[in-house]
Amino acid sequence: MSESIEFTIRSATATDVGVLLRMIRALAEYENLSQEVVATEAALHEALFGVKPVAEAVLGYVGREPVAFAVFFPTFSTFLAAPSLYLEDIFVEPGWRGRGLGKRLFAHVAATALERGCDRLEWAVLEWNAPAIEFYRSLGAEPREKWTVYRLDNAGLRRLVPSRDSTPSA
Repeated sequence: MSESIEFTIRSATATDVGVLLRMIRALAEYENLSQEVVATEAALHEALFGVKPVAEAVLGYVGREPVAFAVFFPTFSTFLAAPSLYLEDIFVEPGWRGRGLGKRLFAHVAATALERGCDRLEWAVLEWNAPAIEFYRSLGAEPREKWTVYRLDNAGLRRLVPSRDSTPSA
């Protein structure tokens, strides 16, 4: 079914920041996390296309219409002594789901991982997101048993790290 759809995937460019931010907001709305989106076009531009990019994005198009995106970045496994990729987000617009586009986008990111010598691709999924979990399992992915994700938000980081202004210089 998806083979008849003209679906192309390309690396995002600086001119795509607005499209990416729109889809990031749509993803956050789907995940009931809209209140957590504080990203701006300027911040997204700096993160993806600034002097020191920290992540990459690809866009999926049906014809000329952007309908999907993925954002990923390199990580490292000390146990494997090898690079990995972390898939931060993958999203297909609701009207285009169920046509194999997500699988093609996911395969594109997986191919990128292999091209870069990565031994694995990892990501997180919300526990309640049964459609995503079913999709990932259909790809052969398995959940990590006995692992729990932890996070320090910006306020937590600032509580942990003393102010750099008060630290004596060397």
